[in-house]
Amino acid sequence: MATKKKEEIKGSFKRLVEVGRLVLINSGEDAGKLAVIIEIIDHNRALIDGPTTGVARHAHSFRRLSLTDFLIKGLPRGVTSKVLKKHLEKEDVLAKWKKSTWAKKLEDRKKRSVLTDFDRFKLLKLKKKRRFIVQSEIASLRKAK
Repeated sequence: MATKKKEEIKGSFKRLVEVGRLVLINSGEDAGKLAVIIEIIDHNRALIDGPTTGVARHAHSFRRLSLTDFLIKGLPRGVTSKVLKKHLEKEDVLAKWKKSTWAKKLEDRKKRSVLTDFDRFKLLKLKKKRRFIVQSEIASLRKAK
């Protein structure tokens, strides 16, 4: 019965605001950095900290945060940076984040943003070359049938 109630409360939401949730900061001076929710202040703000990502402990609005799928289970409320760092290393959350498709997309965007016009042109030519090789191989396989 207790598990059913928890599922009913959860509903269609996949990510809940809870202590230990890894968040991505969307705006401000720490934009693009990861932090962990340490304490929920009210309905609009949470206390976040990122000792390994360079985010100082501060209150941050939920509007400027994106909740990720990653959660540090058993993290006590209002934990110190030192203990949080141990939990992060123990559960290897940042390595899991780097393997996620979301992190890979952000990294790709960052790489593309620093390309020069000539780099984009070279990339276009390489894509055309790859497409020609793939399409010619598909055509030869169709002929073989």
